[in-house]
Amino acid sequence: MSDENTTDSEQPWYADGLRFTCSQCGDCCTGAPGFVWVTDDELAAIAKYLGRPVAEVRDLYSRSARGKRTLRERDNGDCVFLDAKKGCTIYPVRPPQCRTWPFWDSNVETPEEWQKTCEVCPGSGIGELIPVEEISRRLKVIKM
Repeated sequence: MSDENTTDSEQPWYADGLRFTCSQCGDCCTGAPGFVWVTDDELAAIAKYLGRPVAEVRDLYSRSARGKRTLRERDNGDCVFLDAKKGCTIYPVRPPQCRTWPFWDSNVETPEEWQKTCEVCPGSGIGELIPVEEISRRLKVIKM
């Protein structure tokens, strides 16, 4: 099976896997404004986890953008679910975009892009060796 990083006869440059262990530092949840796309089902899972009505969670914690839903951010760009002391307050039910970080097409396109990711994410490039099969699975979850 091939993906954007392979041809039918070659393996991706990361065929031996890549190291990553989430340090729960929150760096990927802060900084410049962006989008964390969520579906209605994902908002329902967040609502259930928080023990709150879906409509309330949808209205308070997400907004419409580009014809889809995205999590809201605070004025400083931080994710609305990031607590400076506790980290992600919805970690067990965080959206797929968050769960698949750093294995996004843009981060593993080339060894140079992966190195840039390692420079901004303290968990990238260290820890558990993630096999190519798992990286490929995560790449298919969401295109970033």
